[in-house]
Amino acid sequence: MPYTPSGFFCDRLIRERERRDGEGSLNKPIRFNNQDYSVLRQECVHRKSLFEDDTFPATVESLGYKELGHKSNKVKNIVWKRPKEICENPQFIVGGASRTDICQGDLGDCWLLAAIACLTLNEKLLYRVVPSEQSFSEGYVGVFHFQFWRYGDWVDVVIDDRIPTFNNQLVFTKSAERNEFWSALLEKAYAKLHGSYEALKGGNTTEAMEDFTGGVTEFYEMKEAPKELYKIMKKALDRGSLMGCSIDSLVPARFETRTATGLVKGHAYSVTAVEECKPSQHKDAKVRLVRLRNPWGQVEWNGPWSDNSKEWSTISKAEKEKLHHQSAEDGEFWMSFEDFKKNYTKIEICNLTPDALEDDKIHKWTVSVNEGRWVRGCSAGGCRNYPDTFWTNPQYRLRLLEEDDDPEENEVGCTFVVALMQKNRRKERKMGANLFTIGFAIYEVPKEMHGNKQHMQKDFFLFSSSKARCKSYINLREVTQRFRLSPGEYVIVPSTYEPHQEGEFILRVFSEKKNTSEEIENRIEADHPEPAPASAGEESEEDQQFRTIFQEIAGDDMEITANELKNVLNRVIIKHKDMNTEGFSLESCRSMIALMDVSFMDGTGRLNLQEFRHLWNKLKQWQGTFKHYDADQSGFINSYEMRNAVNDAVMCLVSRSGFRLNNQLYDIITMRYANENMNIDFDSFISCLVRLEAMFRAFQAFDQDGDGTIRLSVLEWLQLTMYA
Repeated sequence: MPYTPSGFFCDRLIRERERRDGEGSLNKPIRFNNQDYSVLRQECVHRKSLFEDDTFPATVESLGYKELGHKSNKVKNIVWKRPKEICENPQFIVGGASRTDICQGDLGDCWLLAAIACLTLNEKLLYRVVPSEQSFSEGYVGVFHFQFWRYGDWVDVVIDDRIPTFNNQLVFTKSAERNEFWSALLEKAYAKLHGSYEALKGGNTTEAMEDFTGGVTEFYEMKEAPKELYKIMKKALDRGSLMGCSIDSLVPARFETRTATGLVKGHAYSVTAVEECKPSQHKDAKVRLVRLRNPWGQVEWNGPWSDNSKEWSTISKAEKEKLHHQSAEDGEFWMSFEDFKKNYTKIEICNLTPDALEDDKIHKWTVSVNEGRWVRGCSAGGCRNYPDTFWTNPQYRLRLLEEDDDPEENEVGCTFVVALMQKNRRKERKMGANLFTIGFAIYEVPKEMHGNKQHMQKDFFLFSSSKARCKSYINLREVTQRFRLSPGEYVIVPSTYEPHQEGEFILRVFSEKKNTSEEIENRIEADHPEPAPASAGEESEEDQQFRTIFQEIAGDDMEITANELKNVLNRVIIKHKDMNTEGFSLESCRSMIALMDVSFMDGTGRLNLQEFRHLWNKLKQWQGTFKHYDADQSGFINSYEMRNAVNDAVMCLVSRSGFRLNNQLYDIITMRYANENMNIDFDSFISCLVRLEAMFRAFQAFDQDGDGTIRLSVLEWLQLTMYA
């Protein structure tokens, strides 16, 4: 979907400010829609009224936009009711939260409900998402709240308890206990987060698991699983990660059907332990075991190492106690790792981030998070198949600093997981948004370039092969993959498969040991650009011509206005046939005068001869830069080349290293100055450079202590922006 420069830029500034204030952490989640649960609750108590959420009202708009929209017959008989209108003695949670509290209704969100069911297996995680102090009795005012992880931040979502019903029955998620409502309210909060109930139709269980934990999920097909899968599973559980597995059913009619060994096809299991034991007959050999749980609470594996199998008689009582072996029909059972690999077809591991659990004894991943976006014409370069634009994608420098503690034989290095997640596509479905096909590649940075934070150029990717990359580009919300590389410095390039596709994303790197990752060119820097000295040599014929024209137009006061400047410049520039330009606009000339007017905001709005000469020297050098990138003499440069053109132009005008822009500013420049074909003409190119230098110069005038920050009144801000 298209973005407005001001909208995205302001949102970005707000998010950065929130992080500085500690917002977005578990202890201080962001208030979704700026709604404060405690404040709203107290207001309702004071007014003695029930809360009604105007930001997610009890209307068709909250139900959906197509199948549940205004034109749908499905919504005509839906009535929004509060639990106290549906049954007597409603309860938030009855007898503890469990998988039986989640029964699917008339919405295709089984992926969400499966994740909620898994969440009930971890009480600490559950009650972080579902705050437990809520009830329908003491202090009830019809307001509830839930917490979710959303693209790097924790958010607190407030809802009222009006729920869609039909014939006094809940339309969507419900509990097996008619008077229990926590799961229905959780579903409503998640629907609000994404804009409507209909936005939840269709998805992947791991998407919701990540939104409940802030973790990152790895998928493994058993037939393609890495040789160190057992160790991966062991480490994951040691870190408190959530893990599930399943057996694919090729025949849909046989979903959730029991096999002769007691396992169920098309059904989700939880992995609850990975251990080793030493049977007496195996002497020095150890047997690797996996403990699983059927969420049904019954129906178990009946093969080797099942509850009552003979294998348990071969190990000591102490080992049995260590493994918490029980012979009970409780849905939990052990099996050998080899049988596990033979019988199950898929495993999913949701690795938790360092903030996921408060228990310091549990070792967790080190994680770094970066926000970014692809902008058409600037940073939406597509995959490696498009070499002319691939290099313009956002780039992230990764530094792997420490090797793993327990490397494999002949295989040392740093283990890490890269996760690329596209943002807001579910919420924007009603506007026609679909998931992009996304992926990433990783390149090793040559040693001579270590510490260099500049954007890697096209030639680097033309002549360098990737060190690692995702298995495939795919249209999922998130693409993840595990790697092991030597300590060093790398560049991660996330992209859509096709170029010119706009979207926001977050890139996360999870590692066994310490790592750092940061966006290249993520800071704006300036070394106080100063005018390049005018040449002391003889005037060229063109310079003499300009002096003559200037004197002719300026008159006795020897100063020219913006309109006169336009006439001077265009009389000369039109003679440059190789430029293919119609000349400068009046607005561009006004900006040039603002740049060169030495007294700036208190200036005269005119240029004298000295100021004009200085301006002309700048224009000549900028003209040379433009001609270099306008290789076909079309009168335009491609917007993807704007980054390099701007860098070249500003570097040649200052006595020191000049100033560098960050990627967000390049995005804004493209959106501001490129035409609908993503091209930039000479007038727009000059206007951009004039505005950049003028604003830098103005900033430095206000930044008198040189600390890189300024404070402006509204009047000063308006004077600065209106004149520049």
